Amino acid sequence: MENPPQEPKSFLPKRFLRALFDAAIAAALPEKRVPAFLTAPPKGRTLVIGAGKAAATMAQAVENNWPGELAGLVVTRYGHRVPTSRIEVIEASHPVPDQAGADAAQRMLQMVQGLSADDLVLALISGGGSALLPMPFEGLNLADKQAVNTALLKSGASIHEMNCVRRHLSGIKGGRLAVACHPAKVVNLLISDVPGDNPVDIASGPTVGDPTTCADALAIVARYGIDLPDKAAALLKSGKSETIKPDDPLLANVETHMIATPALALQAAASVAHEHGITPHILGDDLEGEARDVGKVLGAIALSVARNGEPFRAPCVLLSGGETTVTVRGSGRGGRNVEFLLSLALTLKGQSGIYALAGDTDGVDGLEEIAGAYIAPDTLERAFARGMRPMDSLANNDGHGFFEALGDGIVTGPTLTNVNDFRAILIS
Repeated sequence: MENPPQEPKSFLPKRFLRALFDAAIAAALPEKRVPAFLTAPPKGRTLVIGAGKAAATMAQAVENNWPGELAGLVVTRYGHRVPTSRIEVIEASHPVPDQAGADAAQRMLQMVQGLSADDLVLALISGGGSALLPMPFEGLNLADKQAVNTALLKSGASIHEMNCVRRHLSGIKGGRLAVACHPAKVVNLLISDVPGDNPVDIASGPTVGDPTTCADALAIVARYGIDLPDKAAALLKSGKSETIKPDDPLLANVETHMIATPALALQAAASVAHEHGITPHILGDDLEGEARDVGKVLGAIALSVARNGEPFRAPCVLLSGGETTVTVRGSGRGGRNVEFLLSLALTLKGQSGIYALAGDTDGVDGLEEIAGAYIAPDTLERAFARGMRPMDSLANNDGHGFFEALGDGIVTGPTLTNVNDFRAILIS
């Protein structure tokens, strides 16, 4: 088989992959996405509510493009505030909720009371809102919610499963906030960070109906052996915390728009790859599963391309999105993107010509203020030279520690948007 074409000598794989990542983030910035989805001002009041890592920048975009009166409240992650003048921004904790978020949820629910059919509610919802807008269902407290969130994050459950449990223990999620806005018109502007872009899974769906049930939540708890507080388990078993269903007449005046998605971000990255003369292949925007397993699978595909020219010919870049999971077994610093990359590096075993970058588009992988990391053919060799044992780092869920020691972490700072994880594997 003849040798595949090679990239120019001036081509820098790390710079190329970072350009793809930056393009994916830029495509989903609220300032670009919000204006086209704004409706005409109503006869009555316009109230803005929202929650998520992109909520503050979404609120700022509304303010910059809204022609009439405006007021409201949104809650975002600590460090994600941006200047606004008419919409109040509150910062709270993510991924484990805190009192600031709980107070904001109470205020938001009170704010939407007494609206009329002439009023408009703009709901700005993005990923992270599940933790940022906590309101324990009656009979539970914030400590219960924190315990549930911590257990879910360690369980290995998918984001769909985690949010199903969260919705059924919440006093504001699963459509409850939308019902509180009735009879006002509610226009949802959503930035998706979930595989499949299902509105009910974005921030656990505070302003959309939920087809899942308490029985579904209990099945998830049993499936993963999640240790719930006794009061939370009893509440799910009683069925008293059932969510608002999609056909509820109180949701008839709710309109939902998906303004940015993982697919949009991957398409933007693909365009940049084309500009560099590298053929992109989008493998999917909703890949799920254990991060280390996804690393093995995508690594096998990359090796097949490099060695056999199948299923694609090099040079090319394999793009994918979605949200993997990490079942925590060790005491390391975690991060699903760095766990994926560590597993990928071990699968590639230093294969020449393969490079990769993976990161969370919000700039925070796991609990670390690090977006992700980069690997190259010499990653394992450099680790061994430092006396590091990559297999041990993977077993200890310590991807961040591993890549930090090599100087290969990717730090963006808060990107102020969130369309889930980004993965790019370059086969040159």
